[in-house]
Amino acid sequence: MKTKSISTLVLIVAITGLGTRANKVLDQYDKNAMNINNTDTIFVFDDFGPRELNANWSVALTGRGKMCSWEIINESSNKVLAQTSAENNDYRFNIITNNKLTYKDLQINLKFKGVEGRNDQGGGPVWRYQDADNYYVARANPLENNYRVYKVVKGRRMELKSANVRIDSNKWYDIKIRMKGNKIKCYFDDKLELEVEDNTFQEAGKIGLWTKSDALTFFDDVGIHSL
Repeated sequence: MKTKSISTLVLIVAITGLGTRANKVLDQYDKNAMNINNTDTIFVFDDFGPRELNANWSVALTGRGKMCSWEIINESSNKVLAQTSAENNDYRFNIITNNKLTYKDLQINLKFKGVEGRNDQGGGPVWRYQDADNYYVARANPLENNYRVYKVVKGRRMELKSANVRIDSNKWYDIKIRMKGNKIKCYFDDKLELEVEDNTFQEAGKIGLWTKSDALTFFDDVGIHSL
């Protein structure tokens, strides 16, 4: 996809600027993570084979149903991370988190595409993740044409804010989240759509990705920056 090639070019330029440190860019946290410096990590998925994830990632489920399924799949000439389970329980949130990285104040950038799903096509990042029942999540949904930020506390999802946004299925979009202290800002295609304050999770937590119900959703170029 075009956005992928642009992002890859940016990464190449950034890595080249590191000089002799460039040889240490890969594999500090994950075989598909480019660790540009002590606070920046960008996950791409091109080094994975189809259906391959390694031990640095864990899947989890909030709600009801069988465990979700996350896979690396081919999308045209690109590889992406996808949630592929089609189980359509309504209160079912599919999660994958990185086991190595924890952040408190952070910025997350990622590319998102809702592909299929009769009940839902929403997806987005999770952060300050404590466990499968306690975290923040922001998600975009092509079926509802909205962008929302939630907190999940003891397994209960509570909406913090919502914005109406035109979102098409099978189209890539950029999502960016910034949280510092108790202030959350959520951007969609570089436009600030949601801004809220919340004090529920004040400690550092894991970062990851989230979908709902039967959403087949693609993710790529997941970047994390410590603020």
